[in-house]
Amino acid sequence: MRATALHGVLQKLVLTSEKLALSLSLTITTITHGPPRTTELVTAAVQYFTISAEIRIADGGRSIPLAQVFFGHDVRTGVICEDANIKVTAVENSHFDFHEGPAAGKHKSYAYRFETPDRVIVFTGDTGASDAVTELAKDADLLVSETSSCHGRMEEMAHDGRWQAMSPAEQAGIVRQMTQGHMTLDEIGKMAASANVKTVVLSHLTHKADGDYTPWAEEVKKHFSGQVIVAKDLMEF
Repeated sequence: MRATALHGVLQKLVLTSEKLALSLSLTITTITHGPPRTTELVTAAVQYFTISAEIRIADGGRSIPLAQVFFGHDVRTGVICEDANIKVTAVENSHFDFHEGPAAGKHKSYAYRFETPDRVIVFTGDTGASDAVTELAKDADLLVSETSSCHGRMEEMAHDGRWQAMSPAEQAGIVRQMTQGHMTLDEIGKMAASANVKTVVLSHLTHKADGDYTPWAEEVKKHFSGQVIVAKDLMEF
């Protein structure tokens, strides 16, 4: 696996993978590559399941400890993998640039470019507007972009009472994270146009009650003349 930022989706993916490994007695080695502290996160996830794994081993249902199946690997930016079939390049994006105080510069988030003999695919990862990601995406066939709406998220939180339960400082923090740590729909379109990509795939979508993301795609198209697709599970390109 290739990790972008070490929170949320990645944590769920690692924990789900290890839970499945326990349930199905899987023994295939899984290495998660990602920014600094990826190894730390995977090690912590393995520790979380250690007691359950020991019980499964004692029961006879599995024989290999999870620590011999799951591994983390911290990678730096630049070319991180290259052979005759693929070249993978990572850059640090701007997802955590707004952090202040002791957290400033502590956490890293990456965007990745995958170059194969027949096409180029770029994943923005979680990010705000970023010149580095725009440059990474130059002439890509497919730009898989994170997609969010600050206004939409605030409406959802207000609807179920979470927004009202927050202090003014917490509300300001959410707005700052959404507007500086993530891209607006306009920024996605402008990035795609500037990078001259062929197709944009809107992924990692902020929850929307009606499930209709067509208006979001139309917003991106105001700045980008190429194809814009709203991602769905199990899509192939």
